[in-house]
Amino acid sequence: MLAKIIVYIISGLGAGIGTGLAGLSAAAIISPMLITFLGFDAYEAVGIALASDVLASGVSAYTYGKNKHLDIKNGLVMLLSVLIFTLVGSRIASYVPNSTMGGFSVFMTTFLGIRFIFKPVMQTGQAQADKSRQRKIAESILCGILIGFICGFIGAGGGMMLLFVLTGVLGYELKMAVGTSVFIMTFTALTGAISHFAIGGKPDFPALIVCILATLIGARGSALFANSATPKTQNRVTGIVLTVLGIAMILVKFVF
Repeated sequence: MLAKIIVYIISGLGAGIGTGLAGLSAAAIISPMLITFLGFDAYEAVGIALASDVLASGVSAYTYGKNKHLDIKNGLVMLLSVLIFTLVGSRIASYVPNSTMGGFSVFMTTFLGIRFIFKPVMQTGQAQADKSRQRKIAESILCGILIGFICGFIGAGGGMMLLFVLTGVLGYELKMAVGTSVFIMTFTALTGAISHFAIGGKPDFPALIVCILATLIGARGSALFANSATPKTQNRVTGIVLTVLGIAMILVKFVF
């Protein structure tokens, strides 16, 4: 039992740090850890990870919002299109063999980590501020459609796709991108967790409680750090954390 609790804590803390610092979905860390090291059923593991994501993303969004690093208006527009097209992508994926795409979020995490180290996001947010309201809405809808479809079709990568699109396509500075990302993820994770528990039944409660608490602690601490750090420091630390987590997930997924 002690070994199980240690795995719950390590996976939860790792997921929380990734969430608060870079908007990484807890499902990308907790799920493979529970499945690989403790033999959890995949559906149950994802449900526990999504439930852990709700409070972690929520407290991270609150922290970023309190520091004025959250775009709620465009976030709500993107959230709606993400939720709708996640369902569309999921429905289409049920008719298409998709086994070769399971490692998408793992490699996306590693790629973004290396990108933040060697090519940091140093936008000031001015590019986003110069856009008209209509253009912001249109871009949010289109990007939400893309992210939602990919997440529904592949089944992973939501947090990383949001961060990539918000920084690389929409021109958000890193703090605003992470804050908006975790805001959206709060609601997508809640929807996913309710769906998983409704279909799969009650989860392992010790695992659920410990993972939620550990993820919440990790997210709160890392979000506080990110909002007080300089852009250069946040980019570097985010890059290192994502690269380490990405390599660890590759080892867990393809080696162990």
